Amino acid sequence: MAQTILVVDDEARIVKLVRDYLERAGFHVLTARDGETALQVARLERPDLIVLDLMLPGLDGLDVCRRLRQESAVPIIMLTARVEEADRIVGLELGADDYVTKPFSPRELVARVRAALRRASGQLGPATVIRAGDVELDTASLTATVAGQPIDLTATEFQLLFTLARQPGRIFSREQLLEAIHGVAFDGYDRSVDSHVKNLRRKIEPNPRQPRYIQTVYGVGYRFVDR
Repeated sequence: MAQTILVVDDEARIVKLVRDYLERAGFHVLTARDGETALQVARLERPDLIVLDLMLPGLDGLDVCRRLRQESAVPIIMLTARVEEADRIVGLELGADDYVTKPFSPRELVARVRAALRRASGQLGPATVIRAGDVELDTASLTATVAGQPIDLTATEFQLLFTLARQPGRIFSREQLLEAIHGVAFDGYDRSVDSHVKNLRRKIEPNPRQPRYIQTVYGVGYRFVDR
């Protein structure tokens, strides 16, 4: 059965372009032209992934992302003409999994959709349970607990934490973590890793301002500490 993608954009040309490429790749595609409709379709149809434009009439993409994250971990790829780093960081810190800037390559967008769906389906190799300190990750169910308490993670956050926690003490560069998140080396926005790490710290750290588990190695990247 084909996986369902919801494409949300107020530009008919963009909607048609993205829909055509996704349908050729074998996906079932739903569309919406504004934020309120996007929320209605997402709640009714429960798509496997959402391609979400940032600038929408009425309820904008950031508000849609914020509301979706309150009720769902569906993968979200932000699609926008904004190029400022601050705009990208806001979207990622609201829980978006990835960010594609217009103008974009439709083939790259399809590749990012596939990568996000692989993460969401738990394709992390053989099913296993990772235990590192108080953190436990189950790759079969994509569930996480810290000190026995369940933690609600997006697929991207789970993949990032899994990559770090399975090799405690190893220092990962942002580029290495970006490749681990996407399953393929994408050019460009490696600072997105910082936003995902910030989200993770808010969820798993006793004090996100003084991280116990995910520590920054300045000038290099991040490492997981399991003590």
